[in-house]
Amino acid sequence: QVQLVESGGGLVQPGGSLRLSCAASGVIFSITTMYWYRQAPGKQRELVAFITSGGGTNYADSVKSRFTISRDNAKNTIYLQMNSLRPEDTAVYYCNLRNSMRMDYWGKGTLVTVSS
Repeated sequence: QVQLVESGGGLVQPGGSLRLSCAASGVIFSITTMYWYRQAPGKQRELVAFITSGGGTNYADSVKSRFTISRDNAKNTIYLQMNSLRPEDTAVYYCNLRNSMRMDYWGKGTLVTVSS
């Protein structure tokens, strides 16, 4: 029943900004920690940021001070505001959660391409 749908990716020039969204269903969203991951071609998926049910956040060092994760419990949605984008940020960005049975659920991803 769990479904995650990402949106907001696209092509942006270095230094530009994008805002990603992930809409969740099939979970008690308000008590669920939500994660953003990304995966560049030929590389392993890496954690970008997460936000807890209480609103606590954490970021990978590579995106700290540039990206901001947030949540809107009324909309069952998390966001990733990405500023000062760099070519090395190019990747497919995925939304993720783990349910009460410790099973991972992933969205299909949204592609972010940072290029001049």
